[in-house]
Amino acid sequence: MKIHEIYIKRCIELAKNGLGTTYPNPLVGSVIVYDGKIIGEGWHQKSGEAHAEVHAINSVKDKSLLSKSTIYVSLEPCSHFGKTPPCCDLIIKHKIPNVVIGTVDPNEKVAGNGIKRLLENGANVTVGILENECNELNKRFFTFHNKKRPYIILKWAESADGFIAPLHREKKEPVWLSNEFSRQLVHKWRSEEQAILVGTKTVLDDNPKLDVRDWNGKNPVRIIIDKIGKIDSSFYVKDKKTKTIFITEQENILSDENCIYENVIFENQLAEKICSVLHKNNIQSVIVEGGKMTLETFIKANLWDEARVFKSQTSLNEGVKSPELNGNSQEQKIQNDQLKLFFNHD
Repeated sequence: MKIHEIYIKRCIELAKNGLGTTYPNPLVGSVIVYDGKIIGEGWHQKSGEAHAEVHAINSVKDKSLLSKSTIYVSLEPCSHFGKTPPCCDLIIKHKIPNVVIGTVDPNEKVAGNGIKRLLENGANVTVGILENECNELNKRFFTFHNKKRPYIILKWAESADGFIAPLHREKKEPVWLSNEFSRQLVHKWRSEEQAILVGTKTVLDDNPKLDVRDWNGKNPVRIIIDKIGKIDSSFYVKDKKTKTIFITEQENILSDENCIYENVIFENQLAEKICSVLHKNNIQSVIVEGGKMTLETFIKANLWDEARVFKSQTSLNEGVKSPELNGNSQEQKIQNDQLKLFFNHD
């Protein structure tokens, strides 16, 4: 592995610490190297707070070394004023002579302007180190800016005999086919994505909270499909504790801070319309957790990037048949559950 790749790999490792807390900003890590040693490092921790380069520069004890150092960053430094000042200006201010960048920022506010600014101020700039790995790190951010839709993860659990839910249930609560460790993993996934989406029937049958109570993290924005307003205020998704967006055909419903109504016509291209609504609301990633009709809406439109499917050892004998996905998958075991991972992106 070449020396630049070693340090960009470290940037990627650092950046992953921010997964779930930086939306709508990307994941970014940065290290500063002097004389073959890392003298500073940092990552972007939360939207609206200091970027990775700022944390890395601030962590250097002897600032006089910066003018003889190389700064590595997984994503092009910003050159515009947002909630924080441009990182390019800070790099220029400290006269850091060498800048090594993993990949270019697709955000139209940056998109090469950071690199241009650094070059104009005399920095030696290297771009494209571990570029594919840096793009994968920010697959959510890149999908949002390049495809104008969120990164979409489908998730469901199915019984050993291929059912996603029983035909009948005694209580309005989720039926967990997978084991408690798989359930905790699902809550971890929820904490990593910006939003979670379910259809009307899932809410009416399960009355889910759609939170991360089995993991430490931020609850995702809830996206609820409710065509004709069947979901009333007795359901958890209307408790206003978490920002919730209802996608409906109903018109002229007043929204408030944590309960937003988006009107769409359901007849054609529903998945595409949902993606447009989510893009408008700056949702960069969404995990779709059911039910069958909702999952198949995205599968039929080929609007999904990953699918995570648990197969339980429990049999239901009858029930709602699970969706079908074709293609290669990776498999892993979580105790007695089988987890299949499907990928549908470039």
